[in-house]
Amino acid sequence: MRFLRENSLSLFFGALLLAAVAGQSVAGQHQFNAEAAEHGEKAISWAHYIKTPEFGGDLLENWQSEFLQFSLYILATVWLLQRGSSESKPLDEAGLESDEEQRIGGHAETDSPAWAKAAGARLWIYSNSLMLVMTTVFFLSWFGQSLNGWRSFNNSQHEHKSASISYGEYLVNADFWDRSLQNWQSEFLAVGSMAAFTIYLRQRGSPESKPVGAPHEETGTSG
Repeated sequence: MRFLRENSLSLFFGALLLAAVAGQSVAGQHQFNAEAAEHGEKAISWAHYIKTPEFGGDLLENWQSEFLQFSLYILATVWLLQRGSSESKPLDEAGLESDEEQRIGGHAETDSPAWAKAAGARLWIYSNSLMLVMTTVFFLSWFGQSLNGWRSFNNSQHEHKSASISYGEYLVNADFWDRSLQNWQSEFLAVGSMAAFTIYLRQRGSPESKPVGAPHEETGTSG
């Protein structure tokens, strides 16, 4: 029970992720088979569908946009500020902050991570590890999306008796950028809205909100 309580946030969203992916796969299979029937083609099983580029592309389209959102947000909030927002640092704390504030190197505490006490490349890597991992996952998932989108696009071309295109041609094709940008714009809208809404709106008990009684202009505090 202690493990569940101490990890309830990640476990909750992990369970939601698995449930949503399972639901997407079932709904996607039905949609795929409905379209196949319209073209006089055979239906496929669920196990077959989850290996298709259609399913892989749809899944990774959303993953890459989410990790892009967080990568840009992590980097932007180092330097950029929003007066009154709990999503911003205080107005006088823009930048990388001092070693003392970051508790690194000679200012590390006894229970600080080992790499926070290191120097040189190890310290730089650990100091930027969140951004590095998020960005890596973004590019990997975007690459996966592009491969699945390319295969799916050529499958559609084949169905319509049109010529296939190369992977390089697909990367400059409107289909690839339409799939990418329609997800990116929704993520940018969500992040921008969150930064603005937390200036004036509250949720009692949430670390994503300022305390209920905090003034609107108070910046960089959370409840």
